[in-house]
Amino acid sequence: MVAEVCEFFHKPLAKSLTLRVSSPRKSGMSNNIQEIEAPDAIASAARAMDHYHSETDDLVGERMVLNMGPSHPATHGVLRLILELNGEIIHSADPDVGYLHRGDEKIAENMHYNQFVPYTDRLDYLAPLANNVAYACAVEKLMGWTLPPRGQALRVLCCELARISSHMLGVGVCAMDVGAMTVFLYTFTEREKVYNLCEQLTGARFTTSYTRVGGQIRDMPPGFEASVRTFLDECLVTIGEISKLLDKNKIFIDRMINVGVISRESAIAWGMTGPNLRASGVARDLRKDSPYLGYEKYQFDVPIADEGDCYARYQVRMEEMRQSILICRQVLDIMPEGPVNLADSKSMLPDKERVMMSMEELIHHFIVSTQGINAPAGEVYFAAENPKGELGFFIHSKGGGVPYRLKIRSPSFCNLSITSKLLPGHMVSDIPAILGSLDFVMGECDR
Repeated sequence: MVAEVCEFFHKPLAKSLTLRVSSPRKSGMSNNIQEIEAPDAIASAARAMDHYHSETDDLVGERMVLNMGPSHPATHGVLRLILELNGEIIHSADPDVGYLHRGDEKIAENMHYNQFVPYTDRLDYLAPLANNVAYACAVEKLMGWTLPPRGQALRVLCCELARISSHMLGVGVCAMDVGAMTVFLYTFTEREKVYNLCEQLTGARFTTSYTRVGGQIRDMPPGFEASVRTFLDECLVTIGEISKLLDKNKIFIDRMINVGVISRESAIAWGMTGPNLRASGVARDLRKDSPYLGYEKYQFDVPIADEGDCYARYQVRMEEMRQSILICRQVLDIMPEGPVNLADSKSMLPDKERVMMSMEELIHHFIVSTQGINAPAGEVYFAAENPKGELGFFIHSKGGGVPYRLKIRSPSFCNLSITSKLLPGHMVSDIPAILGSLDFVMGECDR
């Protein structure tokens, strides 16, 4: 194009300016008038552009490639988006993951089943209790074990508290990304209350490592039930305050409604699960469709929205927190008595008191600690309804205490894959709202 424009600028022009210049009067000489022809710059530029447009459809020129991340606050972790921009409009988006890859699946093939429990904390590190439960249930399915009723109820309580904690942070961060800072302060306060409960129950606030294959490390401590009930009452009030701040906030609504719309067909085709799938009108919840841990005993609704936009995903998560509070109250009301772990199993560690008093129990403890669970050969897949979606564990065992192959189906990885289809056509300023509404975590995405 540059050569064509230059060529046109040097051609004779149809329109020009004529300047008449008189030379100074000199003695004995007549007046001389000299005509100077100067080109009209505006006319020549218009002519060159008209000629260029007549030969090409590219009216914009070269697009700009922009790297967003992996160190950008709006990407919610070490996510890199390779954006091709047409001005402020996104022409294409390529998510580049793997910056937090740690090889968890390969690590699992080189340690005993219970030794891998702390690694599950680092998957969706915003809901470690739920990860612990899902992994333990997968191994117990391989072993053919069924937990006592109290152990199952305690795990349900842990999962729903983790769901509230995760959604609180997801809603708060999404709201902050679009300008609602106050909401983040509300949600983070409630999340800290959940961490206080985790510390009371497990001894740790963040990386809990609470479950074991066949049970938990301990039962509920004294006073824990009363602390949970107090939190549930306060959390319900906070959810109402958040709704008042956001539901009719014009800035929040304008940034969220009709932005990042995912159709029902697209959500299914891209393998989305969890609140992102249900916000597109698909009524799928593993707690209802494939009940585990006795979820069929509890009365709760599965929130569904049909719009599929950012605002719909926000509304689904808000209602899911209310339903989780309802489930937690039912668990506490009907909490059965009895043990929380499997009793008298040769693959379970014996009680510490018996180990200190009996040589047989000491030998039993030594064998289980050094050789691990003696799992049968076979293949199993177990999926749990985690806060981000379907968290699945596929275990291929050839017998013994170490899995031959372990594959993790992380919901964040599947939910994030749709960004290459979802982002084009939006503006750059819509990216924080869309990513915040998808609510992914890179720990389990990269594994």
